[in-house]
This record gives sequence, C-alpha cells and structure tokens, in this order.
Amino acid sequence: MQYVNLGNSGLKVSRLCMGTMSFGTSQWRPWVLDEPESRPVLHRALDLGINFFDMADFYSLGVGEEVVGRALLSKVSREQLVLASKAFYAMGPGPNDAGLSRKHLMDAIDASLQRIGTDYLDLYIVHGFDPDTPIEETMEALHDIVKSGKARYIGASTMYAWQFAKMQHAADLNGWTRFVSMQCQLNAAYREEEREMIPYCIDQRIAVTPFSPLARGLLSGAADSLRNKTDNFTQEFYNDDVSYAIGKAVERVAAERGVHPAQVAQSWVLNRPGVTSMLVGADSVGHLDQAMASLELKLSADEQFEIDRHYTPCDVINDHHNECRIPRTPR
Repeated sequence: MQYVNLGNSGLKVSRLCMGTMSFGTSQWRPWVLDEPESRPVLHRALDLGINFFDMADFYSLGVGEEVVGRALLSKVSREQLVLASKAFYAMGPGPNDAGLSRKHLMDAIDASLQRIGTDYLDLYIVHGFDPDTPIEETMEALHDIVKSGKARYIGASTMYAWQFAKMQHAADLNGWTRFVSMQCQLNAAYREEEREMIPYCIDQRIAVTPFSPLARGLLSGAADSLRNKTDNFTQEFYNDDVSYAIGKAVERVAAERGVHPAQVAQSWVLNRPGVTSMLVGADSVGHLDQAMASLELKLSADEQFEIDRHYTPCDVINDHHNECRIPRTPR
C-alpha cells in the first residue's frame, strides 16, 4: 500500500480509501451488504494496508456506521485507523434532522461517535452544501467540534467550487479550522470537477478524495449488476450514450491489456492531477484486490486517448442541480 499526506496536513492516509456505502443493511438498499457479509470485506481492506475508511451517518441510516465500527475496532486498535464520517442528509423527519446548522452538526457528531464506538473522528466531512444555513454558522460549529476533540480534521463533499471556496474563505477570515479535503465525484465518464474544483484544491493544497471511480459500476464491465439495476443514481447520472461509449472504451483497453475493466477505470482516476486518495466501493474481496492492482497500472498515452476521446461535457452533478440536468449526447 502507498501512503500520502491528506492535503496540507501531517495525516498519512492510504491511496485507497474504503468507501462504506455498501455496508450496513439491505433493508436500506437491496445492494447493501448486511453485517455478516460486510465483515470479510472490511477485514480484507485492513489486510491490504488500507487505513482510511469513509462513512456517513446517512448510509443505511446509521446502521452502516455501527457495522463498520464493530468490524474494524474488533480487528485493530483505534490508533491504526483513519476514520471519516459525514453529516448533512436527513436522519429523521424533524426540521432539524438535516443540514449544516450548529444544532444538527453538534447532534450529528455525537450520534456518529456513539454508533461507531469511538471518542473521535479523524476527519469530519460535510456531505453537501446547505443554502439554508449561514456559512459562518457552519464553519464556526465545525471549528468548535475540532477544538472539542471530537474530530481531528474537517473536509467537504459534493458542492460547487465557488461554495467550497466561500466556506474556506470564511474560515480564513475568522481564524477557524480549514478544510483539508474535498470529496468529489470523478471518473472517466464524469470529469466536470476538473474545470474548477480540482484546480482550486491543487492551488490551496487541499486533498482530493474522489468517489465513484467506476461511475456507479458502469465502468466495471458489469452494467447489468444488481446495483446498476436498482441504484437510481446510476440512471440519473450515467444513462446516456456518451457514458456507455466510455464504458465500452474502458472494456477495450482492459481486454488489450488482459486486465479487468475496473482496474483500468480506477487507474485512470488514481493518475489524474491532484488526486490524493481514491474511494473504493466493494461488495466482495475480489473487488478490493482489483483496486489494489490498479495502483500499479499506468495507462499509455494511446490508451488514455482511446478512453478520453468519447467524453462530452455535461452538467455538474450535485444535489442542487440533479432535477434539471440536461441529458448529454455524443459530439
């Protein structure tokens, strides 16, 4: 395993980060693994040297944090782990059960810590941008969470670059804790974050920890998987001719190399400018082994072109825009 600093911090994280959306309870999503099936995959991640685990309170509505916490802390000491979790999405029907208000963040961090079974998180991430809460309120609350010892660092995810920059600026103006990471969607079929977000992160020495390197599974050569058939995000984000053409290009490159398409797609992400640690979603030990192999795979210029030549720009993917996104067509 390779280890790198998380942005402009001294925290060392593995170049593969274990994404945990697929662990928890199948009652939440049909493709989610229940606890008995989750534990072998999480333990294999530890065996491979992965120390960075990304959770969210929203995953299986809290059950995901419980399952991941039990599996990891029964195997290794807390100090060997870099544990991250996120807050923003609704955890209940109440008016204060979601968002980035001081009230919700203070309640959410305590609930996450209790579910995971730890006194602190190494990284606490806001899962989206909250237009209904003043940025200063959010950033001061996050600063207080860090100063209380409940989190070591803070990060953000899934927003426009101008929103992220504005939040970071508020922290700078007031001497509050700065974000050290941005978790954004990036893969060969979705590259819009390379326009503004990733260049901003490179300039500010902020870690980029992209998720969905396989485009919700589309680039894994398994477009007919259970997740692709039942995950509404796959249909919303990648149900267009351009995405399918890129998927076929990834398959062609993989066939010529004699490797699995997932390795090619993940290598593409790992070698993009600014990428620090790539999130890996896995529902089997084999998926983790494929991700490990992608660390050593380097695409040639011709292979890169074969994949990239199909790309067509598209609307940004985030919660504020999905309902009005315009489907793209091939150039």
